[in-house]
Amino acid sequence: MTGFGQASLTSGEGTLTIEVKSLNSKFLDLSLRLPKKYSEKELELRNLIAERLERGKVALAIDFQAGLKQEIRQQYNETLFEAYYMELKKLADKVHAGHDTLFQLALSAPDVVQSNGKEELDPEEWNRVVRLLNTAIDHCDAFRIAEGKSLEVKLRTYIESIRKGLEEVEVIDPKRIEKVRDRIKGNINEFFGNEGFDANRLEQEIIFYIEKLDIHEERVRLKTHLDYFLDMLKEKQSNGKKLGFIAQEIGREINTIGSKANDAEMQKYVVIMKEELEKIKEQLNNVL
Repeated sequence: MTGFGQASLTSGEGTLTIEVKSLNSKFLDLSLRLPKKYSEKELELRNLIAERLERGKVALAIDFQAGLKQEIRQQYNETLFEAYYMELKKLADKVHAGHDTLFQLALSAPDVVQSNGKEELDPEEWNRVVRLLNTAIDHCDAFRIAEGKSLEVKLRTYIESIRKGLEEVEVIDPKRIEKVRDRIKGNINEFFGNEGFDANRLEQEIIFYIEKLDIHEERVRLKTHLDYFLDMLKEKQSNGKKLGFIAQEIGREINTIGSKANDAEMQKYVVIMKEELEKIKEQLNNVL
């Protein structure tokens, strides 16, 4: 499910900004963009996001802009710098070259710039990062919840469309059986003519054939699945996978009704129900 959340915090040390973006995906696909000093916490970040957002194509970006009070973390070997500079100046004088670039060359020479030790992550700073990340995730979650409410309205509309199609099927069903019975009897009369036939045996065969076309159980099960689907939409916990399973069962009953229909008018409503079900399946990819 799509979502976006951002949170930032400014202090004397600098400005910390965290962005969380989420796109539709059946699984959790997480990408991270972190400052180097937070890289050791990557696993912790992944676990936190997996617990909070569950699934989706999620991009986490943490940006830190150092402030004026940030400690200088580089030192310079002045003695070595002077030695490089003087040697470069001698060479330049020998070939009558200018001195404009000598400072930068000497500064870039090996071992002139020295790091002020390993940059360690302060526990209090990391706690601030975690709190800010949770705030960004809260904003992302609120975005997804708002989209989820809109999606729920769509799913309910599709379910009601299927229910209306089923109601039309129920109206047609008794007429369909009579049409099948009359059609079989008409074909038999046309085939045998005046030769006659065993009416009792014919009636038994018609009953046997019509039993194969009976869709009463499918209609009952389809109603149950539709009701269950709506009940799952009311639940607070994530039910995306369960809704997917229910949609499969809905499709199975609709397909069975279609295979047994043997009636053009009923098939029309079966096609309509299938179209609505496809819309449901497509939207369920966005449900957690």
